[in-house]
Amino acid sequence: MDNQIYNQIVSFIWGIADDCLRDVYVRGKYRDVILPMTVIRRLDAVLEPTKKAVLQMKTNLDQAGVINQTAALCSVAGQAFCNSSPFMLKDLKSRAKQQQLKADFIAYLDGFSPNVQEILEKFKFRNQIDTMIEADILGAVIEKFVSPTINLSVDPILDNNGEVKIPGLDNHTMGVIFEELIRKFNEENNEEAGEHFTPRDVVELMADITFLPVVDKITDGSYLVYDGACGTGGMLTIADERLQQLAKDHNKDISINLYGQEINPETYAITKADMLLKGEGIQAENIAYGSTLSNDGFPTTNFDFMLSNPPYGKSWKTDLERLGGKGDISDTRFVVSHNGETDFRMIPRSSDGQLLFLANKISKMKHNTELGSRIVEVHNGSSLFTGDAGQGESNLRRYIIENDWLEAIIALPENMFYNTGIATFIWVVTNRKAQKRRGKVQLIDATSMKSSLRKNLGNKNCEFTPEIRKQISDMLLAFESTEESKIFDNREFGYHKIIVERPLRLSVDLALENLEKFAKVSAENKDSEIMTVLNDLAEKLNYAKISDYNLFLKELRSVADALNVKLPAKRLNLIKNNLAQVDKNAEKVIKKIHKSGKVEVNPLYGTFEITIDGKQCIVEYEADANLRDTEQVPLLHEGGIERYFNDEVIAFVSDAWIDQSKTQIGYEISFTKYFYKPVNLRTMDEIKADIKELETETEGLLYEIIGG
Repeated sequence: MDNQIYNQIVSFIWGIADDCLRDVYVRGKYRDVILPMTVIRRLDAVLEPTKKAVLQMKTNLDQAGVINQTAALCSVAGQAFCNSSPFMLKDLKSRAKQQQLKADFIAYLDGFSPNVQEILEKFKFRNQIDTMIEADILGAVIEKFVSPTINLSVDPILDNNGEVKIPGLDNHTMGVIFEELIRKFNEENNEEAGEHFTPRDVVELMADITFLPVVDKITDGSYLVYDGACGTGGMLTIADERLQQLAKDHNKDISINLYGQEINPETYAITKADMLLKGEGIQAENIAYGSTLSNDGFPTTNFDFMLSNPPYGKSWKTDLERLGGKGDISDTRFVVSHNGETDFRMIPRSSDGQLLFLANKISKMKHNTELGSRIVEVHNGSSLFTGDAGQGESNLRRYIIENDWLEAIIALPENMFYNTGIATFIWVVTNRKAQKRRGKVQLIDATSMKSSLRKNLGNKNCEFTPEIRKQISDMLLAFESTEESKIFDNREFGYHKIIVERPLRLSVDLALENLEKFAKVSAENKDSEIMTVLNDLAEKLNYAKISDYNLFLKELRSVADALNVKLPAKRLNLIKNNLAQVDKNAEKVIKKIHKSGKVEVNPLYGTFEITIDGKQCIVEYEADANLRDTEQVPLLHEGGIERYFNDEVIAFVSDAWIDQSKTQIGYEISFTKYFYKPVNLRTMDEIKADIKELETETEGLLYEIIGG
């Protein structure tokens, strides 16, 4: 269908809202009538050619006493749905009494098969009938939708000479019309205009990069395609069309089973309707309703191909609570065993659950087939780098890359989507990498590959033409290093996060004024006994400043023992926190002394050999939390952690060590790092030339102003 007719249909349906609903509904509620009526009219138009036959069959079944009639009536209708009421929508245009119109319209709706009833229920359309009857607009709305000036049927409308007057409307174009109506309604209502669907050009690119790399592996048989955030079903529809065409081009006989899940009742209803209109009743049953994250519709099903544009930057707190709370989630889609860790958690922050959709798909990969599974999913930039080592986002990246499942990431131009202008990226994940791709990840910078639109659609101001789509998919297939395509070892994106510690250095000044201040603290803590010990110690040491806290403790214990006073941890902490002071010139505070032979000396990881009372001892020092720092050591760093630490840390702070117990592995991907193109600065000669030109242009101007 050409764009002119498509635009006419959209404008016509949009106009019904303005013509009939303006004084009855606020603009934000127009969709509650227009979208379900568009679906009803589409179903009605498809059923019209077989209506008489369906009614005859119903009469026969009634006379025979058959109760379960749906299957037989759908068979006669030639569709996966039917309507057994005596009415077509055009029969309801006018009634003398509104209550009769209401009764007949309800009877018409009740005549639809159960699968359509669910669609009407999700639209909550019956709630609108009383409002329209009371305002006397139901008849007008129906009359608009059955107007002979537009055609929502699959079949064309012919003129008296048998020529096509108005072409038929194929299922995909009908889906695009739904999407455009949703976009316009949401835009009017200041909502997220592209939340539920993805532009066709982006979906077509996603389909290309899903199927083209494995087209030679597609054989006769059945394939399962899944979208866990299917919206209005457009991605499933295009994927179906593309895979069927490729199979046909390669003389393969395949069947495709589409699966999807959608949480929004309205868009779920549209997807179900779309499936029914294709005559695929079984496929319609494969569309699950509810949250993919907390109520997986297909927990035991694995898929060959999975495509999605999940919501990003959107809270999943409700799902988090349903799953048991962050610390108690045990769902095996998000908590796995990996690299010896049996509780490897890939749970992101509650403010953005987009990566959980990717984890969900990974859990549904086929591992026992030659083709395996391919996942193609759109994300925003945060999925590349959000989350520190050990956190959920980083863990998922690590899980994918260390299993060698990440095939490629493609950076898209900005303003490709209706509802956002931010940078977006297509992730390509598979458990069957080609041999040449093993251990490698391809990054493709397609940010400049776009064609401008003549008119913006929401935020969308550019698109992928077929030529651009081919250019991008060709780069993926070629797997070559170019200016826009770069290939890296998997470990390029990984790093060790190390915690760098430095020793706590404390001194204790036993001057009288300091003891007096501490006396107040001890009194507040109802511990006057400790002051006796401190006063005796101060007198013994001549009220001096002790720059070795270890020596101070030794002397303190000696005096306490003589006075028969105990020094529990609470008392020692009171002194440490209120009398001792951090002093960079003081000795290091010893945390622990190890018995000989129990621990090896390793200054890199915080065990040092020193002499205490003439004996060689292995000690650990107490760390100063205020001096604690972190470093990221690339996994590919030559010489590893030790070389990095010696070159980048010890060279500047000689008393540092690594807390090995806190070392973690993280993964992040930075397109800017690999594709940054610095701006070429002007040469000095060019700058001088500009200055001289400006001087020439303004020569004498200042004199004229001052002189004047």
